[in-house]
Amino acid sequence: MQEEGTTVASDADAELGTDMIAVTSESGALEHALTERAKLIELCVYAVDRARSAGVAQRLVEGLREIGVSALRPDGERFDPVRHEAGGTLPTDDPSLDGTIAETEVPGFADRAQVLRAPVVTVYQLR
Repeated sequence: MQEEGTTVASDADAELGTDMIAVTSESGALEHALTERAKLIELCVYAVDRARSAGVAQRLVEGLREIGVSALRPDGERFDPVRHEAGGTLPTDDPSLDGTIAETEVPGFADRAQVLRAPVVTVYQLR
């Protein structure tokens, strides 16, 4: 025979256990969804790199932007080896262009504030 207080306690424990399972399932589902999102982003970036049509590549970039992933094309910015990968140089006679990015060879991508891939750029270099 159970006492009344014991029944209430075991009911509360059972309910708490059910709530903990739900929280664990929700956090597991969220982690799974985030992992899938990362894989889809990786696949879209791969597709952008290999798209033969500029229109298809642009549509992929637009779709990525809609979910918070931006293409990095730093044309005209000062070259920063921490943020950019140098793919080549372009000679210039203009001292004001020295060290400036002439063009983006391969766009980089950032998922909100986290850089996924640095852009590969061509940098002006004084002759």
